[in-house]
Amino acid sequence: MTRWMMTTAVAMLALTGTAQAQIKLQIGCTATTDCASAMVAVDEGIFKKHGLDAEMVPIAINSNIPAAIMSNSIQIGGPTSTVFLQAADGGLDLVAVAGATVMGPSSNANITAFVRNGITIKEPKDFVGKKVGAPGLGAFLHVLFVKWLVEKGVDPKKVNFVEVTFPTMPDIIKSGGVDAVLTAEPTVSRMLAAGSGSVGARYASELNRSEPIIFYAASRDWATKNPEVIKKFRAAIAEGAKIVNDDREKASASIAKFTKQTIELVKASPPNKSEPELKPEQLAWWIDIMSSQKMLETKLDLNKLILK
Repeated sequence: MTRWMMTTAVAMLALTGTAQAQIKLQIGCTATTDCASAMVAVDEGIFKKHGLDAEMVPIAINSNIPAAIMSNSIQIGGPTSTVFLQAADGGLDLVAVAGATVMGPSSNANITAFVRNGITIKEPKDFVGKKVGAPGLGAFLHVLFVKWLVEKGVDPKKVNFVEVTFPTMPDIIKSGGVDAVLTAEPTVSRMLAAGSGSVGARYASELNRSEPIIFYAASRDWATKNPEVIKKFRAAIAEGAKIVNDDREKASASIAKFTKQTIELVKASPPNKSEPELKPEQLAWWIDIMSSQKMLETKLDLNKLILK
């Protein structure tokens, strides 16, 4: 073998090694701020630094994420706590691999029942008989709203709930397709700026909870077969979470890019707090609430829901 051939072979091996080092990973989330730690980790090259060629994949409705994970359309997704638990209760072998966001004063204030023009909501019972759009029946915002109605003495069965994706909320509110939507920032500011309606209730603020909103999940089979990928993913998410919590400019840029909202609109409200650590006891409240709403049929083992 000539020196030129040897040099070429070494170069090709080096390139092959680099390509192999970058493990492809698709992460699915809806158009909210809750997966901002992953968005930032993609845009700031954090995943690449950890050897992951990660891509953010938009999912229209949160309740579709578990099926996308199980079909391997995505390897990791950001289901809400409620969607994850309902999927696990239904027999899907999912496991949480890292935390995304948690509820808190600022994030709770971002959540509203937004009411279209022509509809007046003065108190919780005014939602009776109304058509209310939720970004997934059984998803986070829907379950919280039902909990709020129950605490206010309103029968949630007297409210007509339908599924409406986040991107279509402004149009469906403007057209009168629903009376209200359960939504969050930056969609709230977008609809207020368009003069489409008003805030009917800030129900999450009244509940005042601090449990997880969204966390990152994978199929147990994939996660157990790829421990090194999980380790790298967690490390990248921890770095991304710090940027989300400390650097509003970078976080806003990544959120705007993924959600396709204007940067001005995204900056109008702070992103939800990123918390990469996830503990079994943090899911206990959600299980109690979902059980009371007859959303769960089995007794879930908290210690098996989170990958060690």
